[in-house]
Amino acid sequence: MNKLKQIHAHALRNGIDHNGALIIEVLQVPNISYAHKLFNFISKPTTFLFNKLIQAYATQKQLHMCFSLYSQMCFGNCPPNQHSFTFLFGACVSLFSPSQGQMLHTHLVKSGFDSDVFPLTALIDMYGKLSMVQLARKVFDEIPDRDVPIWNSMIAGYARRGDMEEALKLFKSMPKRNVISWTAIISGYSQNAQYAKALDMFLRMEENGVRPNEVTICSALPACANLGALEIGERIEVYARENGLLRNLYVCNALLEMYTRCGKIDVARRVFDEIGKRRNLCTWNSMIMGLAVHGRSHQALQLYDQMTREGSAPDDVTFVGLFLACTHGGMVAKGRQLFETMERKYNIKPKLEHYGCMVDLLGRAGELEEAYRLIQSMPMKPDSVIWGALLGACSFHKNVKFGEIAAEYLFKLEPWNPGNYVILSNIYASAGIWDGVAKLWKLMKGGQITKAAGYSFIEGKGGELHKFIVEDSSHPRSDEIYVTLNEITTKMKPQRNVDDCESERTNFCMMDEI
Repeated sequence: MNKLKQIHAHALRNGIDHNGALIIEVLQVPNISYAHKLFNFISKPTTFLFNKLIQAYATQKQLHMCFSLYSQMCFGNCPPNQHSFTFLFGACVSLFSPSQGQMLHTHLVKSGFDSDVFPLTALIDMYGKLSMVQLARKVFDEIPDRDVPIWNSMIAGYARRGDMEEALKLFKSMPKRNVISWTAIISGYSQNAQYAKALDMFLRMEENGVRPNEVTICSALPACANLGALEIGERIEVYARENGLLRNLYVCNALLEMYTRCGKIDVARRVFDEIGKRRNLCTWNSMIMGLAVHGRSHQALQLYDQMTREGSAPDDVTFVGLFLACTHGGMVAKGRQLFETMERKYNIKPKLEHYGCMVDLLGRAGELEEAYRLIQSMPMKPDSVIWGALLGACSFHKNVKFGEIAAEYLFKLEPWNPGNYVILSNIYASAGIWDGVAKLWKLMKGGQITKAAGYSFIEGKGGELHKFIVEDSSHPRSDEIYVTLNEITTKMKPQRNVDDCESERTNFCMMDEI
């Protein structure tokens, strides 16, 4: 920067106008304020310089300056070009300003750039991100010659809204696709919690010979994590390593999260250590949460101490992991201390999830009175998770008093959930209150409240995922599967014959439907 100032001084002394070139160099530093001062000395700035400054301000999220410069262009006889609109549509997204976006759309048409693919792609992207998908589709339908980025922007807009049916329809009708097209649809399914479909599309992409990029991998790994598809996740890691994608921190964090969610905590720790000094808060939180969930409470708390020593401040997600560590480790005093620390030391106000963790921690330890007082002191209305944590604790400790209170709230919050009736019924049964048991089962029957059939996923050899429920016969090889299951059961319990195993399987099915 000092060298650039010297060049500027030399130019001024010698009457040389190098301001335009200097602005470009200064923006590379970047020093936007100095560049803007140089810009103000130019009597007739070009559209190119305006665009450079608008782009710099947009990058720094100083969005009001973008529109101030745009106004200068409009009133200073320096008309914007297609690149000006492209940068400004992005600024509208950051400002979340639909009105300014529509105004710019009008200016785009009046300026004659409504057939240029660059601003049109940015326009569709803007409307999609501002939840104005219908307007995005109107623009899309009016474009006669659509290139791949325009299709991708429209697909991403539908995916962002959660309309994966329309996104897939567009994807299938594309004349040509690239890796971004596949990533848009995979990411859409993953972000909308349709994890099996996300992985199915990922596998199809591989079959079509399209090589995933960093964003594709960051979309596929969460699907692996949520489905427990470890084999596919491991294959993705091999690919990422071979192609140098682990240089990307987002890929590393997604891989770390996948291993913690799949129970490979030691492998996750290897990835965590490999990230080293590149770690961000997401990295620390994933590892702390992973250790906590897998019962390594002391390691989770030690990692938290290391994190603060290294200068990283925790956030609300960090404390959820810490409370889980305390819960799984039975560390009530430590949990109380952390709950007090989060607001006093870090100015983080407890949210519903923090109260839920504390109620669970106190409840499991048998401190039901304190857990109930904490619920009463909450500044927000307790939800079903809070009361569910208390009810679960009451079930464990066979406490009728607080169990009835928790269940009463849950019956109002979740009248459709049979689990709450069953848990309170079990509490009554353990206390010998049989009329209470009968009353609850009568209520369930009268309200036609039935337990939904649970289902599971299993990963095959090729990474293919299969969904099944109790006594499922939809799989094409179900007969072979049941024969094998019966053989395994027979070997486990040799004193029983195959007919008994079949009978037990039927009984379990009946229990699941109650």
